[in-house]
Amino acid sequence: QVTLVESGGGLVQAGGSLRLSCAASGGTFSAYTMTWFRQAPGKEREFVATIVRSSGSTYYADSVKGRFTISRDNAKNTVYLEMLNLKPDDTAVYYCAAILMYGLFMDHKDYAHWGQGTQVTVSS
Repeated sequence: QVTLVESGGGLVQAGGSLRLSCAASGGTFSAYTMTWFRQAPGKEREFVATIVRSSGSTYYADSVKGRFTISRDNAKNTVYLEMLNLKPDDTAVYYCAAILMYGLFMDHKDYAHWGQGTQVTVSS
């Protein structure tokens, strides 16, 4: 059973940047496809980015493509989300999630393992 803990959120001005981290413990990290989701107040939880186990292939939501980068360090059991040129619409609680499968899984309902979330607020 993997446990996930996010960090790195905060308040930033539009155009600024943040780097989120998600540290995993209790499982074989490299066996998990890791994904970032976000949820703004009153909205559904939405897919942001994923990095597939083994291959390291990455996929992004259109809204963040070109601005966000997902990466992982299997030696440190950590997945990262580098966020550049942040916009007020990026304001949300950001969650990392893990799935013990290979492939692209963009529906949050597919995931059993979640972190507690970290707040990102972008001011205009």
